[in-house]
Amino acid sequence: MGFLLKFAKAVDWLNERLGWSANICVLLSCLVSAINAMIRYAFDNSSNAWLELQWYMFAIVVMFGASYTLQKNEHVRVDVVYMGLSDRKKIWVDIIGTFVFLLPACFLLAWLAWPFFMQSWNQNEMSSNSGGLLRWPVKLILPVGFGLLALQGISEIIKRFAMLSGRIPMDAHYERPEQ
Repeated sequence: MGFLLKFAKAVDWLNERLGWSANICVLLSCLVSAINAMIRYAFDNSSNAWLELQWYMFAIVVMFGASYTLQKNEHVRVDVVYMGLSDRKKIWVDIIGTFVFLLPACFLLAWLAWPFFMQSWNQNEMSSNSGGLLRWPVKLILPVGFGLLALQGISEIIKRFAMLSGRIPMDAHYERPEQ
């Protein structure tokens, strides 16, 4: 179990750093948007590359932010059921939900996204918009993001089993979103 907990810690560390980069991308996307709008309206000049750069950063925010959100235990749940359970039962719901829903979905989506990326890579696909960017980098974000989410799911399963066995403190804290 010690090796598995070290693996989970490494995955958590990686997704913590990528979550930080996703947060930076939110800020950068806002700056790019503001600067692009200012240049467009003040100087009647613009570039499709700036718009596409915003889309790419948004892809990073969503795909890298998903694993970070899972690590922080802030993902969406069925609160009506989950909130009424004991901590042990919550942990079992997390384990079963990750095995039955999260991991199969991540593996399937990463597997389906890989040929989508490879085709773009092999063709050195460019945007069809004038002044646009390469397309393969943003298409690579899909399988990588789903792979990272699957790794974080595995990390969460390891930590939940460690909680059940008493190796780490039980923490099934989940803050109910305010409506």
